[in-house]
Amino acid sequence: MSSQHVQRMAVLGAGSWGTALAIQLARRLPDVRLWARDARAIVEMTTARENRRYLPSAFFPDSLTPIADLALAVSGVDDVLVVVPSHGLRACLTALCAVLEPGQRVIWATKGLEPESALLPHAVAAEVLGRSRPTAALSGPSFAGEVGRRLPTAVTIASADGDFALDMARAFHDGVFRVYTTPDVIGVGVGGAVKNVLAIAVGISDGLGYGANARALLITRGLSEMIRLGTTLGGLRDTFTGMAGLGDLLLTCTDDQSRNRRMGLALAAGADVDSAQAEIGQVVEGVRVAREVHRIAGQLGVDMPIARQAFAVLHEGVPARDAVRQLTERPFRAEND
Repeated sequence: MSSQHVQRMAVLGAGSWGTALAIQLARRLPDVRLWARDARAIVEMTTARENRRYLPSAFFPDSLTPIADLALAVSGVDDVLVVVPSHGLRACLTALCAVLEPGQRVIWATKGLEPESALLPHAVAAEVLGRSRPTAALSGPSFAGEVGRRLPTAVTIASADGDFALDMARAFHDGVFRVYTTPDVIGVGVGGAVKNVLAIAVGISDGLGYGANARALLITRGLSEMIRLGTTLGGLRDTFTGMAGLGDLLLTCTDDQSRNRRMGLALAAGADVDSAQAEIGQVVEGVRVAREVHRIAGQLGVDMPIARQAFAVLHEGVPARDAVRQLTERPFRAEND
């Protein structure tokens, strides 16, 4: 499919990240629709011209229209951006299939692995949408609140269809929101999933007071785990030292805007997973993804000790201090093994 000048887009998912991306698109495009299943939320956003629940004080441009009807949201748009948690991606794409029009392309900003199957988002999309429709993934170090406040941000858009990647870059890119492109959909997907698990581990370490040295250790060795898994799955090594790999890992591990980091801090303070999740109030992707990363690493024989201990704390009831001790007591080894 050739490149096209995108004018109209639908964004499916009105959480904080979906809302932020819809606002960014509406700064650039004349017609952007933001869909949510909750009709009451749509009425509130239409009246207030902001998403007071998930992204307060980030006001909607005039070209952004909240819509509760999925078919109406998608009707006549050039492309569709899906922004839902990984466990809801298949259901959202399935519903979307019923209303997609010929020529419409699909991009997602979903990070994680599908529960039970451990499939990356691009594999879920291929099963649901087929392989003939152009698809893409958006990822990178980007907190929704900062995008909403128009602070400098950079992301990566990955697609096997180079024209689609360029079209999406043009739709999003401006003097504040920068876009890089890559064909490496696998690497971008792995980076977006694994960094959430590692951020929980770093949050645990910081919450236990283990200091900056330990934080640097976990981030650096965590990146090695990400690279091992990602390249085994077919990702490109360079992707993991870029925005969707190291960039997103650093952001998620080191700033308390990260829900995954806050989960780790809460676990270190003695909270259980359910109470920490309730306190955070939004989906903490790393909790579910830790199980899938552990499963797929085991199946592939990929050594991921940090991710393994995060899984043990989250799903096996291992005390946080014991998990950290398991890591620090590992024998020495060559760094590049």
